[in-house]
Amino acid sequence: MADPIVAAIAFDGISPFHLSVPCLVFGEDRTALGLPRFDFRVSAVENSPIRTDAGLTITVPYGLSALDDADIIIVPSWDLEVPPPPALTETLRRAHRRGASIVGLCLGTFAIAATGLLSGKRATTHWAYTDQLQALYPDIVVDADVLYIDDGDIVTSAGVAAGLDCCLHIVRARYGAEAALRLARRIVLSPHRQGGQAQFIERPVATAPTLDRFAKALDTVLKTLGDPHSLDSVAEAAGLTRRTFTRRFQKSVGTSFGDWLIEQRVQLAQQLLESTAQPMDAIAFEAGFGSATSLRQHFAARLRISPVQYRREFSKSAPVNNDRPIQTVRLQNAGALTAV
Repeated sequence: MADPIVAAIAFDGISPFHLSVPCLVFGEDRTALGLPRFDFRVSAVENSPIRTDAGLTITVPYGLSALDDADIIIVPSWDLEVPPPPALTETLRRAHRRGASIVGLCLGTFAIAATGLLSGKRATTHWAYTDQLQALYPDIVVDADVLYIDDGDIVTSAGVAAGLDCCLHIVRARYGAEAALRLARRIVLSPHRQGGQAQFIERPVATAPTLDRFAKALDTVLKTLGDPHSLDSVAEAAGLTRRTFTRRFQKSVGTSFGDWLIEQRVQLAQQLLESTAQPMDAIAFEAGFGSATSLRQHFAARLRISPVQYRREFSKSAPVNNDRPIQTVRLQNAGALTAV
C-alpha cells in the first residue's frame, strides 16, 4: 500500500515555524521506529524560492500541481493582507471534490474559508482572529474555545502550537492512539493537550528538591492510574500542602489535577480499547474509573464519542470507518478533585 501523500502549502512571507509544524510531524521517515511513513511534500503557491517573514529564503521543490494527488493538504498559515490566489482556491476545491482532507492550521483557516468549503461548518482559528473570521464569513460556525475541530474531510486548528495538536490528531485518527503517543514522545510533545487555546503552559524548573518530588509524584500516578489517587495523597507524596500543590500544578500543567488525572485515564482507556479485547468493566477498572458507567461518562465528555463507538472505529481488528463524528478538543472547566 502506497504511503499517504501529505502536502503543505508555502507562500511568500510564510512563518518558518508554521511551515515547520507539518514538516516535523509528517516529513521525517520514522519507519525504523515502527511509526507510519508519509510521502511528504512542500508546495509553493508562487514560483520558488520564497521568502519567509523571518528573513530566510527557502527553495520549495513542488508547485501547486503536486497537490493533485495528495491525500492530505495542509495550509499552515496565511497572510490576511493577501487574498488567496484563484489558482490556490480552485486547487483546494478540486482536491476536496476528489476526497482529499483539507487542513487549516492557525490563520490557514482563512484561506480555506475563501474557497467556500467551510460554509455551514464549524471551524476555528487563532483566538485573536476568530471575530474577524466570523465577520468575513458569517455562514461559518466559529468556535474560539477549541484547539482544533475535525469535521471529517476538513480540519481546522487554533493558533501556533495548536497546529502540532492538530497534526498529532490526524495521525491518531488514521493510525490510532498508540502511534500518536509514540510519535508525540519522539518529538517531545503531549499526545493530547487538555484545555482550550487560551491556556498558556509554563513548565516547572526542575532544580529544587520539591519540584523533583513533584515530578516523581506525578510519574507515580501515571504508572498506577488504576489505583485511587486523591489530591491530598498526591500532594503529600510531592511534599507540598494541598494549596501549594494545586497552585504549582495549575501553573506547570495548565489545568487542575482532577482534570489532568481524568485525561490520563481516558488516554489509557483509548489505548486499551484499541489494542485489547477486554470487556468494558475490565478496561474501566484498569484505567481507574471503577465502573463501565463512569468510563462511559468521562469518555463521552472528553471525546464526544462512546467507548463502544471508539472501539468499533479505532480497534486494530475493526474495519475502517470513514464516517467519523466531528471531533473537537474543548476548554474544560477545571474542577477540583478529591478522589477518583
